Amino acid sequence: MTQSINLPKLDDFLQELATIQQQGSKRIAFLGSRHVPLTHQLLIELLSYALALSGNSIITSGATGTNFAAIRGALRADPNLLTVILPQSLDKQPYESREQLENVIHLIEHSENDTLSLAEASSLCNQEIISKCQQLICFAFHGSETLLQTCQDAEEQRKVVTLFYFD
Repeated sequence: MTQSINLPKLDDFLQELATIQQQGSKRIAFLGSRHVPLTHQLLIELLSYALALSGNSIITSGATGTNFAAIRGALRADPNLLTVILPQSLDKQPYESREQLENVIHLIEHSENDTLSLAEASSLCNQEIISKCQQLICFAFHGSETLLQTCQDAEEQRKVVTLFYFD
């Protein structure tokens, strides 16, 4: 009996290797769950801070939890290296997010999505974010359908995806 082994193509490996070894700055997206323990938020903030301090551009959305932590870290390092893309208008964001988002220089709102559900708007927003990045760092639970779909979409677009699970 023969068994098929599903291995990635050589060009996929070479592209990922080239991205990882690339000298200079990269466009790195942070996405993840809103439901993140404080200790995990601090680690995400530190990672975002270190990557921005190294000259990398950080792209994320405006939700609480993972994205909120990534925003804090990038703002501390260099506000000019942070881009936040909102799934809907700023008015639709939670109050605690709006206060922090006022400090973001590069803020993109999508008020045309205000009539959509948050899940639909977030899915569209995530697609825009991965189209603008070279690498995606995602923090999710095994049941985070929208985030896991975003990771799969990013891999299909040949982005380097680093996925951390909380559970």
